[in-house]
Amino acid sequence: MTVTDAAVTPEFDTTLTVSGHPALTNDDLLPLPREQRRWGSFEIFNVWTNDVQSLAGYTLAASLFITAGINGWWVFTAIILAGLFVNWLVNLTGQPSVKYGIPYAVMARASMGVRGAQFPALIRGVVAIFWYGAQTYFASTAVSLALNAILGSPATATFLGMTWVDWVSYVAVAALQIVLFVRGITWIERFLNVAGPAVYVVMVALLVMIWIQAGDRLLPAVGQIFNNNQVQGWAAVSAFVGVIGTMIAYFSAVVINFGDFARFSRSQATMRRGNFLGLPVSLTFFTFLSLFITAGSFIVLQGGQGEPLTNPADIVGLVGNVALTVVAAVTFVIATVGINLVANFIPPAYDLSNLAPQRISFQAGGYLTAAIGFVVGALWVATISQIGLPMFVDTLGAILAPLYGVLVADYYIVRRRHLDVSDLYSMDPAGRYHYEKGWNARAIATIAIAAVFSVATVWLPALAFLSGFAWVIGAAIGAAVYVVLMRTVTSVAPAVPAS
Repeated sequence: MTVTDAAVTPEFDTTLTVSGHPALTNDDLLPLPREQRRWGSFEIFNVWTNDVQSLAGYTLAASLFITAGINGWWVFTAIILAGLFVNWLVNLTGQPSVKYGIPYAVMARASMGVRGAQFPALIRGVVAIFWYGAQTYFASTAVSLALNAILGSPATATFLGMTWVDWVSYVAVAALQIVLFVRGITWIERFLNVAGPAVYVVMVALLVMIWIQAGDRLLPAVGQIFNNNQVQGWAAVSAFVGVIGTMIAYFSAVVINFGDFARFSRSQATMRRGNFLGLPVSLTFFTFLSLFITAGSFIVLQGGQGEPLTNPADIVGLVGNVALTVVAAVTFVIATVGINLVANFIPPAYDLSNLAPQRISFQAGGYLTAAIGFVVGALWVATISQIGLPMFVDTLGAILAPLYGVLVADYYIVRRRHLDVSDLYSMDPAGRYHYEKGWNARAIATIAIAAVFSVATVWLPALAFLSGFAWVIGAAIGAAVYVVLMRTVTSVAPAVPAS
């Protein structure tokens, strides 16, 4: 089997042809040829826009203003800073995938070993599959909301905590995602390109409707939220830092495997431009819309009583308008399916394929993801949501935090931005990334050492104050320990670029 990297510009690796071992290679894991890298800034922008625009994204953005306890302008500033920081993180992980056209699962082989890379890929895949099932269920609740509004909420028996309307909605959303996946990456690309702008159009229209009804009461309502000063002094500083950490943690799942999308970029410049527009810019605009819609609905729909609602489904539920409920439901489904494809479907499809490339293609990995995720979502109400899934997923995510540090430190410090692409697909014991029987024990040890801290922040109440920054600190520890341990290795000199 042949691996060809056909890039012709300085920011890409030069033309290179090598042999790929069957145990490490299939058509989906090969470096993407230059002529197949069609994504511009708009496509990358939509990856992040769809990541932001889910039900969870809206609720998170709105609730931070309500619950942080600090002035709203400081919350706004913290969200923008988080977007800029995540933008920097993904530029680091995306650069090698743009240069070499390789997915995250292959990129991990440079630091973990050609066999060892299966370990982090599997963990990332498990996290994504669980959240894929959960997000599929959440998206189905929007469909159920619309059907119940049309049918008048028929009273029926439940199975596994869901009515027949819930089940029809759940199966419909699951089927929609599979259809998009089966049609291929081009159809997913088209869906994301439509979904991102469509959600913004509906949100702007909703804001206009609410603003017309609220009139001159809207700005004072927003001002009331912005004048929140419940905490002062160092407690306010801690709350500010906590908002930044929470937003970074929200994006952390996509940060590590961003190369799965960056490899489709036409250039480094288009990737960086798309990241900037999709993260700090889009995140700021979405936060602005979420805040004003929440404040407006508080005045118009709640009569200024109680606490402002931060869940858009709850807001729509108060409207009592069937047409608006249906439109909102379609919007919620589009938004949530978008993030599910970006964060929880494509990554595990690549990761599962990497476990056995000759037996599991990217498409087969997608089918496995859909099948396992369907079971997870079906059991969400009756079982999984009752046994602490977030703790389990947070623990796996904490293990992944040091992996980000290892990947970035390996490429930028140890390899000095150069990889031998042929050795990424080679089982030759003399290969640069073969290490000990395909495993880099130093990388495994690094992840274990740094993960002790990351996992402790999930389970130990005494470290809970670190909040979302546990991921960042875990990644920093992973990078530092890895660089120190790899200094003892003499076979990790940077690959010489092909001439």
